[in-house]
Amino acid sequence: MDLELQYENSSKCLSRNESGCGESASSGLSTALASVLIFTIVVDILGNVLVILSVYRNKKLRNAGNIFVVSLSVADLVVALYPYPLVLTAIFHNDWTMGDLHCQASGFIMGLSVIGSIFNITAIAINRYCYICHSLHYDRLYSLRNTCCYLGLTWLLTALATVPNFFIGSLQYDPRIYSCTFTQTVSSYYTISVVVIHFLIPVLVVSYCYLRIWVLVIQVKQRVKPDQRPKLKPSDVRNFLMMFMVFVLFAVCWAPLNLIGLAVAINPVKVAPNIPEWLFVTSYFMAYFNSCLNAIIYGLLNQNFRKEYKTILLAVCIPCLLLTETSCCATEGLKSKPSPAVTNNNLAELNVLTNV
Repeated sequence: MDLELQYENSSKCLSRNESGCGESASSGLSTALASVLIFTIVVDILGNVLVILSVYRNKKLRNAGNIFVVSLSVADLVVALYPYPLVLTAIFHNDWTMGDLHCQASGFIMGLSVIGSIFNITAIAINRYCYICHSLHYDRLYSLRNTCCYLGLTWLLTALATVPNFFIGSLQYDPRIYSCTFTQTVSSYYTISVVVIHFLIPVLVVSYCYLRIWVLVIQVKQRVKPDQRPKLKPSDVRNFLMMFMVFVLFAVCWAPLNLIGLAVAINPVKVAPNIPEWLFVTSYFMAYFNSCLNAIIYGLLNQNFRKEYKTILLAVCIPCLLLTETSCCATEGLKSKPSPAVTNNNLAELNVLTNV
């Protein structure tokens, strides 16, 4: 009976902003959290808009695999446009002042973003696995129609995985992180299923795909079975490494929060009260910070993305660059290469006119 009462009290303390459940973060911590969140919002919006525009403008980037890259960017972008600004407002007011409707909506969108991100990362890993390890069947498996179906299925599963939060009542405001988010102590069984289905299983699937690709890359490099080995272009290996880094950063940023949730769900009576607040807050803001990292990775490791980033940023000063699919404006092309129609006689005539 005492254990049940202790579990109930600890659950209430972790899930609601009630008196006696702990003090708010200090002003110094609030300032640090606000600074991290502002940086995340700015880089998230700028970076993911650059990714989407880059794929739209550059024909080399328009392929089946990058459809999921754009989808991942959308998942990262939505949290910077709605939930994160609300969290920032809560930090400034030291409380949630936007009402229950915004609380539930921001928690739901944040859940869509998180689950959509890991499901899109899983879809990208499967795509890379098929492209590199089963290249003969890739064009059939990832035709435009099939790719759109896979993308729709990814977001359908994301929505189905997020909706149960409304029935369980797990979307609540947590004053420690100034966020309306998934509450780990509402249901132990649900928390365990969330961690397993939404994190552990996708991580295992992605790990398997990338392990198989690593093995194949090593075999190609060491010329194992040269008569049977597939042809791998350097760009294929670079793209694989880029998406592998995206996965690693996601796993590193989200693992602490998921492991804390799993530990709390397994033994809430002993674990929940003993988790340091700084660890809980840090794990959440590490997860938030992940949404701005992918675009940086693309720019660092992919030459096509890097060139498009530069072109789009230069377009702030030269707007006509945005109207072309290549990385050079028409006027710039004329400057770098004279038109064939401009002959020596034409140039002589122009010189005479300018001297007059």
